[in-house]
Amino acid sequence: MATLTASDPLLEPIVPTQQREARPGGGSKERTTERRLDNPKETATEPEAPATEPAEASASKPSRAKKVLPVLALLSAAVVGGLMIAGQGKESTDDAQVEAHVANVAARVPGQVKEVLVKDNQVVKPGDVLVRLDDRDALAKLAAVRADVAAAEASLQAAVTQLALTEKSVDGNLAMARGGLVQAGAAIGSSRAQIDQAKADGVAADSRLGLARAELERSQKLLSDGAVSKAEFDVRKSRFDEAEAQVSLAKARIVSAEANLANGTGTAESARGRMISAKSGPEQVAAAQAQVALAKARVDQAKAALEQAELAKSYTEVRSTVSGTVARRTVEVGQLVSPERPLLAVVDLDDTWIVANFKEDQLKHMSVGQPVTIKIDTFGSRTFSGKVDSFSPGTGSRFSLLPPDNASGNFTKVVQRVPVLVRLEGAKDVVLRPGMSADVVVLTK
Repeated sequence: MATLTASDPLLEPIVPTQQREARPGGGSKERTTERRLDNPKETATEPEAPATEPAEASASKPSRAKKVLPVLALLSAAVVGGLMIAGQGKESTDDAQVEAHVANVAARVPGQVKEVLVKDNQVVKPGDVLVRLDDRDALAKLAAVRADVAAAEASLQAAVTQLALTEKSVDGNLAMARGGLVQAGAAIGSSRAQIDQAKADGVAADSRLGLARAELERSQKLLSDGAVSKAEFDVRKSRFDEAEAQVSLAKARIVSAEANLANGTGTAESARGRMISAKSGPEQVAAAQAQVALAKARVDQAKAALEQAELAKSYTEVRSTVSGTVARRTVEVGQLVSPERPLLAVVDLDDTWIVANFKEDQLKHMSVGQPVTIKIDTFGSRTFSGKVDSFSPGTGSRFSLLPPDNASGNFTKVVQRVPVLVRLEGAKDVVLRPGMSADVVVLTK
C-alpha cells in the first residue's frame, strides 16, 4: 500500500489568492484565486487571467429578470382573475346521473309460471302479456262463483214473487175477515131470535099442554061416568100427547138456538182473529220486502265474488302497464311466484331526467327554472340544455337506508349533498338510459 509524504503534491495546501478586477465605470475589486504552494506557509498573489465575458453581459442579467418577472406575475393574475370571473354565476357538479321511471312488475296472485313471453331488453307496450300463470285453479273458482250467482238470483226471484202474493193476499184476507165478522154477528143475532122464538113456542106449547091435560082429565071422568064415548076420550088423549110433544119440541128448539148462539159466538171470535191477522198485512208486506232486499244483497255479494274471481283469472296474465324496455328479468317457466317478489322491470326511456347531487353550500343562489347545461359522458363533448325542475326535500343521506344519527357518538361535520332534478330540453334525438354519468352546470345569474 502506498504511503503519502509531506512532499507529495496531493498534500500541498491550497491557499487563496486575490486579484483586483476592474469594474465598469471605475473602481476595482479583488478576486480570490487558489494556487498550490510548495511551502504550506507561503502565500502569493498573482494576477488572474482576464475575464472571457465582457462586464456589460454580467450587468444585463439582473436587468432582464427584473423585466420578465413582473410580466409573468401580471399574466398569472390575469388568468386567476379570468377564472374567477368565468366561475361567477355558475354552480357545477359531476355527481349527476340520468334517471327514469323503473316499474317493477310482479304477479297479482300467487301461482306457477306457465309461459314467459318476453326476454331481456325487449320493448313492450301497455297491455302486452309478459308472463302467463297456470289458471286451472282460477277457472274452477270462477265456475263455483257463477253457480252461487245463479242461486242467489233464483232466491231473489222467489222473494219477489212472495212479496207480490203477500201484497195481494193482505187485502183479500182483510175483506174476508170483515165479512166473516159480519156474518158471525148476523148468525149470533139469528140464533138469539131463534131462542126467543123457541121460548115463545115453548110457552104456547105449555099452555096448550095444560088445556089438553084439563080436557083429558074431564074426558077421563066422563068416560068413567059413561058420559062420553071411548072415541072422544081418545081424541082428548091425542090432543094431550100432541101438546106435550109440542112442549118438548119447543124446548129442543130453545136448546138448538142456544147452541147456534154459542156457535155464532165462536165464529165471531174466529172472525175477530182473522181481522186482527188481516190488519197485520203491512207488517207482512214489510217482512216480504225485507226478504227481497236480503235476496238482492246476496245477489250483489255473489256478483262481487264473481267479479273478484274474474279478476283473479285475468291476473294469471301478467301485463305491462307502461311502455318501455324489459330489464332485470328473473322469472322462468315453472317458477312459483307471489305478489311480493318482482319478476322483471320495465324502464320507460321516453321520460328521462337528470339528478344532480349538489353540495349544500351550492344551493344558495339556485332556484326552479334556472337554465342548465349538461354534458353526458356517453355523448362526449355534446352539450345539452335544460332547466332546474325541483329540489329534494332532504339530503341524500337523510333518505338512505341507515340515516345518520348525529346525537350518538362523535360528530364529524361533512358537507351534505342535495339531489336536484333537472329536465332536459331538445334531447329527443338521443336515448338516455338510467345511470349514465353527467356533468351539470347551473347558470344562477
